[in-house]
Amino acid sequence: MAVTSAGVLAGAAALGLLAVGAVGAAHGTSDGSGARSGSGSAGVGVGAGEGLVLRVHGRFAPPGSFVPSTALTYDRTLVPAGAWIVVEQEAGRAGTVVRARVGGVKAGHAFGAHVHTEPCDAAPDQAGPHYRHHADPAGVAEAANEVWLDFTTDATGQATVEARQDWGFRRGSANSLVLHREQGGAGARVACFTIPFGGYGTP
Repeated sequence: MAVTSAGVLAGAAALGLLAVGAVGAAHGTSDGSGARSGSGSAGVGVGAGEGLVLRVHGRFAPPGSFVPSTALTYDRTLVPAGAWIVVEQEAGRAGTVVRARVGGVKAGHAFGAHVHTEPCDAAPDQAGPHYRHHADPAGVAEAANEVWLDFTTDATGQATVEARQDWGFRRGSANSLVLHREQGGAGARVACFTIPFGGYGTP
């Protein structure tokens, strides 16, 4: 199986979708932005041919930048242009693991982060609501029913975070990771990264 890798240019993002059999090739490789994957293969116990590994990485740019990007910043004080993000997903019958690494964002800040339903756009609210495993007519944000990746950056503006759920995304229904100004179930949207999440889902 061929595994393609691409360096990340400022204002651009690269996408890698790898079969489970290529997990070893995906982990521990450079993402082109100075970050390295160190997630190993613990995951959710995905077996060969049973799930997938998704790895996307990009650099944040303001909407409408000359070089388009799938990683958008709406608040350059918290998420400066050129800050980077790496997101990995493992999915299988046992559930889903989502990992995120960021760098170059505001140091010592507590960010909220959630998987959202729609791709990013120039307007922050275009990414839609949080992805929910079970529909909630009241729209209550609840970590057990969603994927929360809240994190606090270190003195260099970096952080690593992981979320595990025993369920999978519905295909085509989870399309971005949104960074929020504060942690918890809501808050102003300060950045967004379009990600075509996949895996076993619930109809």
